[in-house]
Amino acid sequence: MIRVALVRHGETAWNGERRLQGRQDIALSSTGLEQARGLSSAIEAVGPDRVVVSGLRRTAETASVWGREPDAYDSGLDEAHLGEWEGRYSADIRAHDPAGYAAWRSGLVTPPGGESFAQLTRRVVESLTAATADCAAAGGDALVVVTHGGPVRALLAELVGLDPARAVHSHPAGLSLLDADPVSREVKLRLYNYSSAVLEPDPAD
Repeated sequence: MIRVALVRHGETAWNGERRLQGRQDIALSSTGLEQARGLSSAIEAVGPDRVVVSGLRRTAETASVWGREPDAYDSGLDEAHLGEWEGRYSADIRAHDPAGYAAWRSGLVTPPGGESFAQLTRRVVESLTAATADCAAAGGDALVVVTHGGPVRALLAELVGLDPARAVHSHPAGLSLLDADPVSREVKLRLYNYSSAVLEPDPAD
């Protein structure tokens, strides 16, 4: 059994402004660095044998706060491509099309020119499966994956049936724990969305 710590990166300046980032390569803000530090003891308790991050720097910067250089960078764990929505303020999109925005957060609508939830799900599940297998092959039993809000949403929907319409979006530097069997591929959810900011009512995308 592999213990998988699934972490959303810490806050960026765009998160703080509630601008949608998608594939834009935005660095962590000072707030995001502090949020990542708030997870240090939890990551230490997990005792990762392997750390895998997406290809966007905000995930590697999150891991670096814990004194961990990534063992692997995997662009399959990148945030969803949001097409014409990238760089826009979420409030503007909600004001123009509140139902469409809510449906997107539930995985039911694709932003214009963007990546569908099904496409996102296929690639992130493939990447997590490979990372889990690599950890097991090396004799490890604890894996940390630092990724993004969209991939966390997609992974938990696919692997443990967590409906994104019925769960608060993962917080910046939010931690979810999974128990994954690399042979049977059975996955169980142990912890969802632990974060120093967990009481914030509506985390930014």
